[in-house]
Amino acid sequence: MSNNNLRKEGDINQSTQRQIWQQDNLDSAAQAMLEQDSRYFLHQAMSTPCLAPLEAAEGIYLQDTQGRKYMDFHGNNVHQIGFGHPYLINKLKEQLDTLPFSTRRYTNQTTIDCARKLAALTPSDLNRVLFAPGGTSVVGMALKLARIVSGKQKVISLWDSFHGASMDAISVGGTHSFNKGLGPLMPGVEHIPPPTTYRGVFTKEDEDDLAYADYLEYVLQNDPDIGVFIAETVRNTDAQFPSKAYWKRVRELCDQYGVLLILDEIPIALGRTGYMFAFEHYEIEPDFLCLGKGLGGGIVPFAAMITRDKFNIAEDVSLGHYTHEKSPLGSAAALATLEVIEREDLLCKTQTHGKWMKKQLEGLKDKYSLIGDIRGRGLLWGIELVKDPISKERACEEAEVVMYTCLELGLSFKVSQGNVLQLSPPLIITQEQLQQSLSILDQALMAATTQFNYAYIKE
Repeated sequence: MSNNNLRKEGDINQSTQRQIWQQDNLDSAAQAMLEQDSRYFLHQAMSTPCLAPLEAAEGIYLQDTQGRKYMDFHGNNVHQIGFGHPYLINKLKEQLDTLPFSTRRYTNQTTIDCARKLAALTPSDLNRVLFAPGGTSVVGMALKLARIVSGKQKVISLWDSFHGASMDAISVGGTHSFNKGLGPLMPGVEHIPPPTTYRGVFTKEDEDDLAYADYLEYVLQNDPDIGVFIAETVRNTDAQFPSKAYWKRVRELCDQYGVLLILDEIPIALGRTGYMFAFEHYEIEPDFLCLGKGLGGGIVPFAAMITRDKFNIAEDVSLGHYTHEKSPLGSAAALATLEVIEREDLLCKTQTHGKWMKKQLEGLKDKYSLIGDIRGRGLLWGIELVKDPISKERACEEAEVVMYTCLELGLSFKVSQGNVLQLSPPLIITQEQLQQSLSILDQALMAATTQFNYAYIKE
């Protein structure tokens, strides 16, 4: 597989820059631990080899076995309330002391309370919930139920999307590194281009992304057997934000052609964009909403599928029937996470931080010719590095220099598509910590600018 395909979703773990960083920053004990990891775990793209061994995680920080701390602006999207939040820890301890597990044949008050809370947070009749251990599973449940509700088997989804790693999820996903060499996937899936404006295939000069909705309409006009459109409301990996006009048009088309809309907000819900759910920015409603990752507070693997009351029509089908379907521990984690978001007013804080981030990042764009595009909202941002602003050739080597320089200075994040610095810090981050992180980023951009002889504007 080419590096370009691997770069779609994450970092290149086998790169020369990675090896240099490890040689310079890891002691013999850390190297030995990585060797043990490599010995006992199956190797896979984007996971092997690991970067470094950790010994602690608290708040916005990771700490490696050599005592160095990193502000974590990646967090696998589970760290909305940071790592090891005391309120969450206490709630989990309380639950462990009373009811640590509930089999599917029974229910429990914590799980009922969690389902009720999610129903209260979602609009109109999105009141029906199923829980599962992970986001991939709830995507699968949504696809199953959508077939039953629509009576149609075909699905339309987006290239470059990610919905999980199981066979059904990679079938509707559009990332090659997850399906390479696996042969035929789930039939009846058609992919269309995602609504990107900076380098999209249909981008107009005014960055109008409605052409992508027009393409969706063309497909729906020509294939009446399509019953589902599944998409990420916001593309998390490289921070792609469609316009409100695009999503309103998509919702209209789904209604017009009798197509169910599944929105995957597994990595970007729960305040990441400044609203509890990203679809709220677009003033639309999904028919199915998939949540996960941070729902378990970064401790318990926990996910939820939420759908409409009127779709409660599959009593004779096991949509999920997962062992931890009524998990009191997962439900306690989810409730505590939602309570922290509300008690600490993290939605409002995230909106304020987002406005500040926009101004600061646009200032960096003005300063460095290496930056081709800045996009984001709340505390999800993408900084796209290019070799040339006209050709938009991806600056992949330069992005690696920026990332590893930031690691040396105490800031961790993911590079996506090979050239997009994706910044998604915990929502509990302070203004001072944000300022510190962007100071580190500034230094790293200067290092790459100097090393590769790019132009920049002196302050």
